Amino acid sequence: MPSPQVAVIIGAGDATGGAIARRFAREGLTLCVTRRQQAALEPLTDEIRKAGGVVPPFGCDAREEAQMVELFDHIERDIGEIAVVVFNIGANVRFSITETTTRVYRKVWEMAAMSGFLTGREAARVMLPRGRGTIIFTGATASLRGSSGFSAFSGAKFALRALAQSMARELGPQGIHVAHPIIDGAIDTDFIRDNFPERYALKDQDGILNPEHIAEQYWQLHCQPRDSWTHELDLRPWLETF
Repeated sequence: MPSPQVAVIIGAGDATGGAIARRFAREGLTLCVTRRQQAALEPLTDEIRKAGGVVPPFGCDAREEAQMVELFDHIERDIGEIAVVVFNIGANVRFSITETTTRVYRKVWEMAAMSGFLTGREAARVMLPRGRGTIIFTGATASLRGSSGFSAFSGAKFALRALAQSMARELGPQGIHVAHPIIDGAIDTDFIRDNFPERYALKDQDGILNPEHIAEQYWQLHCQPRDSWTHELDLRPWLETF
């Protein structure tokens, strides 16, 4: 029997990460989803299983090298061939520069940059012998410009973007598609609803990003023929200024 095609979602949260998992599951891929606490994945995995999908969950700290190596080894050995990997860990914090501690700066870098490196390296390690695969890193407005109060977050997201560019140039000629979507705008999440009600009110005008629509773009990236690969695209509501 052929090996199942597997999509790995590192950071399968309640909004974008979960939507990406559901979108790939609808296409028949086995979904390996991760969060630091496995129990937090139960609503997502229950939903995908009820729809007929296969979705083994993993509690995994993506900042820890040994855990990431074991995760990819386990999936390849016991579950199936990894066809696509999505890195979707959020680390958005806001502090003035004088209030940004070394602990905050280091933690944000570990979450948004170091974890991305470990994810990308391990994905490349298993994909290169096959000469195929897709690796997608979720970017943000902070990937392009460092706004006031976001020194830690923008520093980490700049680093992630540089990683994605370097990997794309190295791995593209070897058959692996590396993409970096930039999510430039508020997403329909509980966090935006509770903390930015005026922005959330724009939902009725399509003024904030729908996670399901973001997920559709990720699926389309994975499906692109290699004669017309996209490395970077930006997604923003029509009302968003840029």
